[in-house]
Amino acid sequence: MKKTVLIGLAVLGALVLLGGGILGWQQFYDRKMPNFTGTVSFYVTPDMAPEAVLDSLLASGKVRREKSLRRRVGALREMQVGHYTLDARSSSMYAARMLSHGWQTPVSLSISGAIRSPKVLARKIGAQMLVDSAAVADFLYCNDSLAPYGIDTTLLFTKVIPDSYDIKWTASVRTIMDRLVKESDAWWTAERLSKARSQGLTRAEAVTLASIVDGETRYVPEQPTIAGVYLNRLNRGMKLQADPTVAYCYGYTLRRILKAHLEVDSPYNTYKYAGLPPGPISCPPKSCLEAVLSPGVHSYLFFCASPQFDGSHRFAVSYADHLVNARAFQEALTKRMREKAVASK
Repeated sequence: MKKTVLIGLAVLGALVLLGGGILGWQQFYDRKMPNFTGTVSFYVTPDMAPEAVLDSLLASGKVRREKSLRRRVGALREMQVGHYTLDARSSSMYAARMLSHGWQTPVSLSISGAIRSPKVLARKIGAQMLVDSAAVADFLYCNDSLAPYGIDTTLLFTKVIPDSYDIKWTASVRTIMDRLVKESDAWWTAERLSKARSQGLTRAEAVTLASIVDGETRYVPEQPTIAGVYLNRLNRGMKLQADPTVAYCYGYTLRRILKAHLEVDSPYNTYKYAGLPPGPISCPPKSCLEAVLSPGVHSYLFFCASPQFDGSHRFAVSYADHLVNARAFQEALTKRMREKAVASK
């Protein structure tokens, strides 16, 4: 009887040790051992249940031990909304702590492409961030919201520079705007401000002129030349007569600018009013800003699109030469339209 008891105690002890060893190994593995075979990037949205997050991680096909992840991440009853990244060094415990504490991985917010209104900027931000585009638009169209930055809606684009910004996916509209303004202010170094002054421009005026250059061409090699044309006109007291400003007056809805459109009564119509418009007509890229700060030095006062339709332009010093270039373009355009009409029949 005594021997049976001793054997039973020995077996029990062995089972306890075995169980303790298993629990100890599980604790060690969950806390210290990498449990992913590669990078897993994912989002936790406001309406996402913890079980759905666990399922998405398992569905990635990059989890080494499913049970380990279920023990740690599966035990969570609440997870912080955000964008997260796990890699081959991450353990199950790290994944659980990351989600419970909200250790987010910033996303790359790309501000690029044609941005011709606050609404377009809001749409781009809303498409990449958690914040709703309507909320962004409300902020950007509200002068009270922009007042802390020393601007109003008219000058919004003087504080935004197209680029990519690493920022938390859950950032508020105010936080996003703070970041954009901070980076814009940093870009405008003392040297760049000095270059603007040497052209007779303030920072806001330089951005405004850059937005007109942006409206004229995306062909970067010619941007300094076009900037030089407009600066030459400004210095001579000529009207800028920039088609992009007329397009802006019509909300960029015109397929072609006709003579009648040049009569629109708006301070942005540079055919009607001398000098620069009240503010930028778009959010110009850095290449256009640099073109204004370091413009081409020449005597050109006119330019028109090349009849080669390759995005380049022909430049002229005199109006007579400009008319020759303009006629060549119109003839080429008419011929092209006729050929398209024939081809479509």
